[in-house]
Amino acid sequence: MRPDDLAEVRHLPLFRDMLKANFDALMQGAYAQAFPEGLELIRQGDPADFLHVVLEGAVELHAGWQDRSCTMAVVKPVGTFILAACIKDVPYLMSARTLERSRLLLVPASDLRAVFRRDAEFAVSTITELAGCYRAVVRHAKSLKLRNSRERVAAYMLKQSQLAGGALRFTLGIEKRLIASYLGMTPENLSRALKTLDDVGIEVHGQMVTITDMDRLLAFVPPDALIDGPDAPGLVA
Repeated sequence: MRPDDLAEVRHLPLFRDMLKANFDALMQGAYAQAFPEGLELIRQGDPADFLHVVLEGAVELHAGWQDRSCTMAVVKPVGTFILAACIKDVPYLMSARTLERSRLLLVPASDLRAVFRRDAEFAVSTITELAGCYRAVVRHAKSLKLRNSRERVAAYMLKQSQLAGGALRFTLGIEKRLIASYLGMTPENLSRALKTLDDVGIEVHGQMVTITDMDRLLAFVPPDALIDGPDAPGLVA
């Protein structure tokens, strides 16, 4: 593993407070690997063998049932998945695939559980991260259930603006089909919704988004701290 990667992983909230000896021991069994675009990394239902840390690239977390599928989240550097399954030693509830060429650190789940039991600070950090992920899922469920499709799209664009430092013009970081799936819509419904947002201050051309009237946008979808977060910064979808 590259020394820079190791330092970056060490500073993740999950690992930064644990004893150095325990971190070093955990990293001895871990390894970094590059993966091509479109590779299925894990499949729902498989045993949770590794915690994955995205060092470069982007990974889609997705789930399926019968002939249906949906995007659950997109993880970018430096973010982890899927911690809960690794700690509980249960099958993955989601699948994961690379959206572009990516480098990931794989940490054996058995080593993770062993360190969890003996390092109090790591245990606290683990619980804190799991709590943040749980709250992010609840926030997303509230948005899906309490906002109509047009409001969900507008709120998503407002959040992307905030993540871009309040920029009024920005490029969407993932494909629209993934955004549609994440927002509980078909690509066709998303396309129709985007065409109706001019009157609330949003113009979309391809992947480029321009907020033409922030006041009108905020009036249409006022940010709600109990829905819009943030809690889990690694999950960017």
